[in-house]
Amino acid sequence: MPDRSFVKPAVIVALAVTVVLCAARADAQSAPPAGAPAQVAICAACHTATGNSTNPMYPILAGQTARYLYLQLKDFKAGRRHDPSMDPIAATLSPEDMLALAEWFSKQKPMPNGFTPDPAKVDAGRKKAEADLCSMCHLGNFSGQNEIPRVAGQHYAYIRKQLDDFRAKRRTNDGGNMTSVAATLTDAEIDNLAQYVANLN
Repeated sequence: MPDRSFVKPAVIVALAVTVVLCAARADAQSAPPAGAPAQVAICAACHTATGNSTNPMYPILAGQTARYLYLQLKDFKAGRRHDPSMDPIAATLSPEDMLALAEWFSKQKPMPNGFTPDPAKVDAGRKKAEADLCSMCHLGNFSGQNEIPRVAGQHYAYIRKQLDDFRAKRRTNDGGNMTSVAATLTDAEIDNLAQYVANLN
């Protein structure tokens, strides 16, 4: 068996750097409430303890489907999905940790994201979503189901980035569904869809 003793220090250093960087951006909502899994303290630095991220580059986890959250954590740990902040954190999580975190954040109440949309783009995004039958997977109110994420009220910037990543195949842990849909989208359509979905509550 190969010597992997060098991996742990590297993971620990990366995790420490990630937590410090995120903690610098965290707000007063970060303190984990009573009853929260211990690992929430790490997540809270970027997502807040209730999963209502105030930084639009970090997704809102509150109200997300538990199955989706669990599968994404598994994918980060297994290397099927990548993010410089999430990779080192997921590497430290056990399956039990992932289940506990997924359950916790799925039960938190999503708060308004503070985004002010462009009404014309929202309407164009709604029409595009209807034309592409997005509701077949994400449901009519984009609340998600099982391994299909809730995207209603998600941060505009985060939605844009994910659609762009799917289109460019920088993100491929979707079974091919989103990469196929996003491959046909123009920049304007991605903007419109992000405006529409971020506007939903």
